[in-house]
Amino acid sequence: MIELVHLHKTFETADGTVEALKDINLSIADGDIFGIIGMSGAGKSTLVRCINMLERPTSGNVIVGGEDMAAMSPAKLREKRRSITMIFQQFNLLMQRTCLKNVCFPMELEGVGKKEARKKAMELLSLVGLPDKAKSYPAQLSGGQQQRVAIARALATNPQVLLCDEATSALDPNTTHAILELIRDINQKLGITVVVITHQMSVVEDICNRVAILDEGRVVEQGNVKDVFANPQSAAAKKLVFPNGEETVLPPGKGETRLRVLFNGSNTADLPLIATMAAQHGVLAKILGASTRSLGAQAFGEMLISVPDADAEKALTFLRSAEGIVVEEV
Repeated sequence: MIELVHLHKTFETADGTVEALKDINLSIADGDIFGIIGMSGAGKSTLVRCINMLERPTSGNVIVGGEDMAAMSPAKLREKRRSITMIFQQFNLLMQRTCLKNVCFPMELEGVGKKEARKKAMELLSLVGLPDKAKSYPAQLSGGQQQRVAIARALATNPQVLLCDEATSALDPNTTHAILELIRDINQKLGITVVVITHQMSVVEDICNRVAILDEGRVVEQGNVKDVFANPQSAAAKKLVFPNGEETVLPPGKGETRLRVLFNGSNTADLPLIATMAAQHGVLAKILGASTRSLGAQAFGEMLISVPDADAEKALTFLRSAEGIVVEEV
């Protein structure tokens, strides 16, 4: 369990004091894949660096596995950090070392024997799908392959927590998806808690089970990914979930009923809902605006439709019969 309790972080600059983090309170359960998302400057990287004490909070507590990181001696903190590893956007591999020696490096620092370290490094390279790249140098690899080596290196110390700071931001969409699949697989196989720092909602969609929205140094919303997607409450969450914004539509016309259809994990992502209503019940609806997205086979978001007054009850009955849908008259 990772607990952040009343966490504050300020920096002194030439222009005065900057509050990077403001009263952060978060709980991340063991085995979670927890997303922390926000726009540039929201405080995401500062927050993740506070988790492993690369940045010391100005006040508040960082409790990992029941131990307060801020209260540890330097020696105890170094030991604890071995269980909290990190991967970065730019991979941070040692370019003069082969992939195998990059993965061996943290074990060398711990005094692990050369033979044992090489054996484990080869196992980890196999885990990330690169056993044939042991003798290659980072410059000979693609960005996705370099990140896989960085993940293998991060796993070399048998960590309990893996921190991913914009770890896929430098990769193309297909490679990003493959790396996220690898992280999910590692989470399931090894039970490692993963904290994903990102500005991309698609990353949260792909991999996270819980998410916190960070805005100007504050957590403005948190919860299960599906709940946040279905009904974002804060302005920051709405902007991230529905980047195109809300539709502006004209007032209702004469003889027209407006209905707002809320998709709360509905299993209708692949179904022609409005077309089915027209074909089966003769209700012709106009779509006035929509902010929806699919997560797997489930739909989230909302849609504003218009139906004739005479068909309003039929439309309400049909739409409310679909699982995971809430309908309200506007």
